[in-house]
Amino acid sequence: MNPFELIKSISNTKKDILENEKDYNAFMVNRGLSYFPDTVIYANEMNRFHHLDQRLQYHFLINTIRKRNRFSKWNKSIESENISVIKQYYGYSNEKARDVLPLLSNENLKYIRGRIQHGGIQR
Repeated sequence: MNPFELIKSISNTKKDILENEKDYNAFMVNRGLSYFPDTVIYANEMNRFHHLDQRLQYHFLINTIRKRNRFSKWNKSIESENISVIKQYYGYSNEKARDVLPLLSNENLKYIRGRIQHGGIQR
């Protein structure tokens, strides 16, 4: 069972579909509910009481949140071309590449792009 089905059951259908506690991913459910102004407080409460049983968290959310259609796109990080070039050239992680990017000039980035080019037709 994926977290999206659980969020749908909490916010829209109000049917208890949790069969196994291991199916409940509290982080993902709370993250999904945090995108809406009327459910962010409940998600924050469950973050505060993360030590509670998963079934108890699920039943709290399903019984306190009002029935409503809630759809949102999940935020995803956007990786720039410069960061991917730095990662490939230096072998850095995403975080290190973001830290190094302000230190490099445009000439440095142009040089690095030239060094990692593997051939082919450049247009």
